[in-house]
Amino acid sequence: MGIKDNPNGIRSRSPISIFLVMCLCCFFYLLGTWQRSGFGKGDTIAREIAQQEDCDVVKNLNFDSHHSIEIMEQSKVVGKVYKPCDVKYTDYTPCQEQDRAMKFPRENMAYRERHCPPEEEKLRCLIPAPKGYTAPFPWPKSRDYVYYANVPFKSLTVEKANQNWVEYQGNVFKFPGGGTMFPQGADAYIDELASVIPIADGSVRTALDTGCGVASWGAYMLKRNVLPMSFAPRDNHEAQVQFALERGVPAVIGVLGTMHLPYPSRAFDMAQCSRCLIPWTANEGIYLMEVDRVLRPGGYWVLSGPPINWKTYYKTWKRTKQDLQAEQKRIEDLAESLCWEKKYEKGDVAIWRKMSSDENCSSKKSVNLCNSADTDDVWYKEMEKCKTPYPETGGAAELKKFPERLFAVPSRVSDGLVDGVTAESYLEDNQLWKKRVKGYKRINRLIGTGRYRNVMDMNAGLGGFAAALESPKSWVMNVVPTIEKNTLGVVYERGLIGIYHDWCEGFSTYPRTYDLIHADHLFSLYKNKCNLEDILLEMDRILRPEGTVLIRDEVDVLNEVMSISNGMRWDTRMLDHEDGPLVPEKILVGVKQYWVGSSSNNSTEPDEQ
Repeated sequence: MGIKDNPNGIRSRSPISIFLVMCLCCFFYLLGTWQRSGFGKGDTIAREIAQQEDCDVVKNLNFDSHHSIEIMEQSKVVGKVYKPCDVKYTDYTPCQEQDRAMKFPRENMAYRERHCPPEEEKLRCLIPAPKGYTAPFPWPKSRDYVYYANVPFKSLTVEKANQNWVEYQGNVFKFPGGGTMFPQGADAYIDELASVIPIADGSVRTALDTGCGVASWGAYMLKRNVLPMSFAPRDNHEAQVQFALERGVPAVIGVLGTMHLPYPSRAFDMAQCSRCLIPWTANEGIYLMEVDRVLRPGGYWVLSGPPINWKTYYKTWKRTKQDLQAEQKRIEDLAESLCWEKKYEKGDVAIWRKMSSDENCSSKKSVNLCNSADTDDVWYKEMEKCKTPYPETGGAAELKKFPERLFAVPSRVSDGLVDGVTAESYLEDNQLWKKRVKGYKRINRLIGTGRYRNVMDMNAGLGGFAAALESPKSWVMNVVPTIEKNTLGVVYERGLIGIYHDWCEGFSTYPRTYDLIHADHLFSLYKNKCNLEDILLEMDRILRPEGTVLIRDEVDVLNEVMSISNGMRWDTRMLDHEDGPLVPEKILVGVKQYWVGSSSNNSTEPDEQ
């Protein structure tokens, strides 16, 4: 049809058929161009549809704290339904459980380190909240008050009664802001430190608190715009770290034992020990060498407590003058060998500063330098009795003050120390996360308002999510998985905090300690490494009732995640990518329902209040 034989026997095409073929070619060319451009980028109708979908989420998922959330109808497939754990597991910490810890040697605190259960002993049930659990007070009131029902342990109110740590008043604990070495309050103590250390001008942003107690020092450093990282073991001082996190202060369960701390080298602007009882001179000074590793050149170390001011306290400490004097002399010698200068000693406080470089260090030739090719390779690695060498580049003088350093190009990037990351790609990553966080706030308008105080990014990358979210109303624990590219040093150079972790294991925290958890392509990363079910159950353990999760990943991965999470008492909804529904990357939003354990039958039911 449309083709005729001419007199010479040669076949020809009619103008109409040629025109139709040209039209079809043009149509498919334009269709392909439109699809490659990314749906929604230039299409206002598509953008309006995507924005309407955002509004739907706010209507159907309730992000407010009500202590009970109406369960929305789920049309999605639910796989396994997870049962509640026995109420005896209310405060379960899988890698720091007492029964397992006691099987390990006590020498050098090895038994207080991480000891995770084997595969066959992992709990695959939902950790219950205690009866009467209540959403924590908003910051900054949470700094001073914690509901007793949330952390029902009174032992510290007795053991530390004369040290102004914590008081029990009715249905709450009150934290007056005192400590063993600052009974008059953390503010006065910090004022003394600030007379030597430039805390106020942004030079000091990240601070390590070793043996933190209930983290009052960190709590009061926060109002000075200093971001603390506090740690303490899970020991006979019940729930120290749990109290800290309930107050809204960054903290993890940890100890200086035999393994490196899970932080990169040159991470902290200052570190402090306030009667932390760490034996600094033991094992040839290995613990002080570890502090030196994580302390930035030009950073400060504060020691208050034994043996400082031994002339006043030797009887109280039940030690001889000679013993304490010798201990302080050993600390002085160790500090000098590490290229630290003593800047201050008065009363109960002594302060040293790590030199900005080793050029003027008199002892640099006599000290044993570590020969490790990567001083950030620390996960489950034993500490060594050696000094971490100064970097060839990236000294203290190159670090900008906060908040300028939050978005400035870190020296680790500009010096090419992070594979595949350039100054240009770093700046592009910042812009990408500003866009994404803006999109998250459209999904959930409570993000950035103070509703979510304790935030975790499970796959932090360069810290772009935390930087875009930065606010005094919240803080972010930036987790860099041990199987991912090592970017945690960049996170710290930005003035943020974080930790190394392997998500095939339990995280070093108590249950119900985070309000908002973000996971960017975490499940794709671990898909063939360990059971995704275990990662989701761990997220549920550390997420507070009525807390929120934001999971960004490929749609096929999220379908698997959603089939598991729908059996975990989460209300969930999958959303399109910011650029529209044709992008295969999606966002799964979940809200953990409010429910508590029941001691009467060791089962749990939703507890309406």
